[in-house]
Amino acid sequence: MISKSIAVNNDGHLTIGGADCVDLAERYGTPLYVFDENLIRSTIAEFRESIKKHYGGNGRVLYASKAFSCKEMYRICRSEGIGADVVSAGEIYTAVSAGFDPSLLVFHGNNKAYDELLYAVKVGVGRIVVDNFSELKNLESIAESLGKEVNIILRIKPGIDVHTHDYIKTGQIDCKFGFALENGEAMNAALECLEHKGVNLKGFHCHIGSQIFTTEPFCDAAKIMIQFAADFRDKSGVTVTEIDLGGGFGVKYVESDDQQPFDSFMATAADALKAECDRLHFPISFVYIEPGRSIVGPAGITLYKVGAIKHIENVRTFVSVDGGMSDNPRYALYNAEYTIEIANKATEPKSFVATVAGKCCESGDLLQEHVKIQQPDVGDTLAVLTTGAYCYSMASNYNRIPRAAVVFVKDKESRVVINRETYEDIIKNDV
Repeated sequence: MISKSIAVNNDGHLTIGGADCVDLAERYGTPLYVFDENLIRSTIAEFRESIKKHYGGNGRVLYASKAFSCKEMYRICRSEGIGADVVSAGEIYTAVSAGFDPSLLVFHGNNKAYDELLYAVKVGVGRIVVDNFSELKNLESIAESLGKEVNIILRIKPGIDVHTHDYIKTGQIDCKFGFALENGEAMNAALECLEHKGVNLKGFHCHIGSQIFTTEPFCDAAKIMIQFAADFRDKSGVTVTEIDLGGGFGVKYVESDDQQPFDSFMATAADALKAECDRLHFPISFVYIEPGRSIVGPAGITLYKVGAIKHIENVRTFVSVDGGMSDNPRYALYNAEYTIEIANKATEPKSFVATVAGKCCESGDLLQEHVKIQQPDVGDTLAVLTTGAYCYSMASNYNRIPRAAVVFVKDKESRVVINRETYEDIIKNDV
């Protein structure tokens, strides 16, 4: 199987974290998101130990919580001793409500509202990643009004174009995030930071994209960031102490995905960063990394019930399920590939070619096209693998469909961490 969480039991049923997927679907209903908590924790530990090994502990793992945000995830991150990357006041509020130390939060976003920045400073968010000149002015105003000093990191576009989908490339100049290197904007922004009262520039941040399977882009990014930090030192006389290399580590959605061990990314990027520091006589900085998808993606699956099966002669066969783009819009957005299994027929051959369709009133509501699965029947439990990232977090109430429940499995035992929405939840804000 493509994930360490997934196996097949003696009944021929798919399991996650040792729990029978068919039993989970019957107990909690479908659609249903299921996560293996042990895999989440072991992956966090892998990243945490890599920081210790390659940077002597002079760094921090930040869980990129936009991948999947809920109170229980922040509790896990807290207990595992890592920080978190947040991108909205809502994520900050969720983390703080779960007892997460706000000083371990790093606040991202290309268009943070004044009220969001004010809230972040009031609750004591540790770092704010400044994305534009307006934020600098707003933070100066907020710092003055609250009598606080705000620690910031400047987001830089390192000019690296990685081979991912256009929508998830974030390191090149034609991108809404950050300040560009090529036109001098980044240096101008860094120098301007020094002119704002109450704003303390701690370092520089970059994020080059998502679903990256090769180590070279991370090495290039590390070298570019250290070079920029050294250039800034030479121009300003100020030596920053922090470098945030972002995330983007690729995970395995289908067998053809060539996922690398996460430590290989860490090792090669660390070697490149250290070599550049030596060359430029720049002190080794405190290094952040921001894994999100790589922590929760492979640890999650989504379970559905098969409904109508519609065969169109010489065209295709639609296998409809009781969810769709309302709980996973990634295929509609990116043509994202997935591995799909019939959970109650996991030992049978995958010889049936299907287009798995959702229930939304939308032609594009598909989960996968022309994918090989086991022979489907109405009432089967269908599992889409590697859905732990950007599925629940991007879910919607399109067609007024309630959001699915989320269940965590640990040592074969399951528990609800997010309740299934009700119809009453759907109308609660209606006037």
